[in-house]
Amino acid sequence: MEAEQDIHAILEHYWGYPQFRSLQQDIIESVLRGQDTLALLPTGGGKSVCFQVPAMALSGICIVISPLIALMKDQVEQLQGRGISAWAIYSGMPKPRIDQYLDEAIEGKVKFLYVSPERLKTELFLARAAQMDISLLAIDEAHCISQWGYDFRPAYLEIAQFREKISDVPLIALTATATEEVKEDIKKKLLFRENHQVFQKSFARANLSYSALEEEDKNQKLLKILRNVPGTAVVYARNRRQTQEVADFLKKNQISAEYYHAGLGNALRAERQEAWIKDKVRVIVATNAFGMGIDKAEVRTVVHMDLPDSLEAYYQEAGRAGRDEKKAFAVALYNTNDLIELKRRVEVAYPEVEYIRRVYQALANYFELAIEAGEMLSFDFDLTDFQKQFDLKGIKTYYALKKLDEAGFIQLNEAYYSPSRILFNLEFREIYEFKLKNPGAEDILTLLARLRGGDMLRNFFPISEHTIAGYLHKPIENIKRQLERLQELGVIIYDRQSEKPQIIFLTPRYDAKNLPLDAQKMQESKQRDLQKVEAVIHYMTHRQRCRTQILLEYFGEISYQPCGVCDVCIHKKRQTIAEKETEAQKIKSILQKEPIALTLLMQQLAPRQEDQTLQLIREMLDNGELHKAQDGRLMLPSK
Repeated sequence: MEAEQDIHAILEHYWGYPQFRSLQQDIIESVLRGQDTLALLPTGGGKSVCFQVPAMALSGICIVISPLIALMKDQVEQLQGRGISAWAIYSGMPKPRIDQYLDEAIEGKVKFLYVSPERLKTELFLARAAQMDISLLAIDEAHCISQWGYDFRPAYLEIAQFREKISDVPLIALTATATEEVKEDIKKKLLFRENHQVFQKSFARANLSYSALEEEDKNQKLLKILRNVPGTAVVYARNRRQTQEVADFLKKNQISAEYYHAGLGNALRAERQEAWIKDKVRVIVATNAFGMGIDKAEVRTVVHMDLPDSLEAYYQEAGRAGRDEKKAFAVALYNTNDLIELKRRVEVAYPEVEYIRRVYQALANYFELAIEAGEMLSFDFDLTDFQKQFDLKGIKTYYALKKLDEAGFIQLNEAYYSPSRILFNLEFREIYEFKLKNPGAEDILTLLARLRGGDMLRNFFPISEHTIAGYLHKPIENIKRQLERLQELGVIIYDRQSEKPQIIFLTPRYDAKNLPLDAQKMQESKQRDLQKVEAVIHYMTHRQRCRTQILLEYFGEISYQPCGVCDVCIHKKRQTIAEKETEAQKIKSILQKEPIALTLLMQQLAPRQEDQTLQLIREMLDNGELHKAQDGRLMLPSK
């Protein structure tokens, strides 16, 4: 495979950089030789350049598989801003636009086509892809293909089938974090060829100081950190409500802050993200929905108010600090309850096999499917109604359905995870006045207020039109028209679901008692998740070993050199200084009486580590705190 353009000229022309960063050129040259390539570069290490530059050097189109719409959009905008033709196809787009983008890809008018892994199995995409001149297949966030990874996405397993159809096209898989086990799994699941290459940059970040602090009052500690460390910061919190509460707390204490989460709506999220990037807001308090693809190098501090489920996730999020290679801080705040909660979340995510069977049986009853019927049939699915009919628990049912999806018995479409949402535009008093003037809207507005609660004016909240219709005893289309009318009148923003949530039965319906669930595999998966949690707990609670060394060891990289800048290393330095000062005072106290030979001094000191004491004596001689008499005895300098 021959490159048609010089890669250095491409880098300078489109990206404005005079040279590549460490490993980038090696990775690019591997791709251009036609080798399957796995690239592991830490967050901010320039992963996108590793597939974008070789794609520009080759004729044809690069297909990029990415797990997040926000990530796709961000990279497409960046490419277009550099004058490079790029499109992204994702759920919710009008079909005519999808047709247009695919046609342009066939005609050679597009250099990069970003798609979700789910798109790879659609008949429309497969038919059009067969007509494209594909030069490179790039898999972003490749750890998502591994069940041993921290962010497994079943849809990523579809990539192998697509890859088989274009087996002569080289593949590059990219990720920031992967253990040895995950690396091998990525290569296996993506059908890497024998002459493949693996490139891994050290996970060590010399400029990043890691700390893990046990704190009961996390807000006050956060405030202290932000007052001590100037500059831009990201604060991660686990849930939406907490992002808002922490941001409000910071603002009350005169620190510029905004909160960010997936429930805010696209326009408001973009506005807050832009304000933070342009330094109009100092601190962004966010869920882990924030950060993917955001290019801001000068972040000085990343603080975690809650613990992630794995060290992979922590390393990636903490690694958003100090990408400009200047001194930065990554701080995790935790308490005893946080450690307990980590384990509890794993337990919740793995319902008992009997409960999964119960949910499967309920699905069969809900859709009136006879045994051995239903293969590849799809049904509209309202989770709220389903749970209500069969008296099923919310979060437990969610995970049971997820396990049935992962096991290949059913498939839940993207809309299942993206329900319709409402945001109120009016204050409570204005809503009350609107209801008085429009009595026909009173029932639905009262119900929406009750469903959401007191927080309804601050954020988008999910709704089910089917459930609302049931409560109000009206046809669902009537409810949708009412919501659309309220939007026209400016009362609400109605973010309607782009398509109906659907469930597809991938196999003929089983008798639930004989459903071939692999209980052993699920148990092994649960144990892996518990091990990940234990690794997080070990990292957070360890007080003797360098934090960077712990992280490196987790990713299969052994270092015998402490980082010198984490909280453990700094504490040891202070401890060493204090111990040296104490021992120096002891030496001076002995020598005050009379000069003494080194051997006798060492006998009186009886140090635990003779080498360190001898080194201290040499230092004291060098800086004039001690002198040597003509007979070799040690003495204090004369006053």
